Amino acid sequence: MPRLSPGAAAPKFSLTDQNGEKVKLTDFKGQKLLVYFYPKAGTSGCTKQACSIRDHREDLAALGVAVVGISPDMPEQQKKFDAQYGLGFPLLSDPDHEAAAAWGAWGEKSMYGRKYEGIIRSSFLVDEKGKVTHTWYNVRPADTAPKAEKALAGD
Repeated sequence: MPRLSPGAAAPKFSLTDQNGEKVKLTDFKGQKLLVYFYPKAGTSGCTKQACSIRDHREDLAALGVAVVGISPDMPEQQKKFDAQYGLGFPLLSDPDHEAAAAWGAWGEKSMYGRKYEGIIRSSFLVDEKGKVTHTWYNVRPADTAPKAEKALAGD
């Protein structure tokens, strides 16, 4: 899958969140947005990533940044994940991987020598006009929020 570069228009999405509501990229027009893709709700790396973002949410909000997480999980799984860890931001369901593919966050992975298709843990900052300003592919779970904060401090 082709990867996004800074300056590219953020690919549009319209996905269902953990509460059954439709969430669209255009809902965030006029504000900055941190979009992150993660493989599976409740796994150790995804929990670490989501909780780190939760713990940095006030700092991100102070910088004018909203957050959405996207994974192939169904809304019911996302809701349990949100409730268990008190995440408090939209978790979007992308079971067909269309949004992940559009953002370059779906592709070939390898584990124990076996190749397969899956989510490439990635995060993106989008500006108020819907342009991608920063991209992080293969981001470490604990680095998602700090990298975004550092990038915003440099803007």
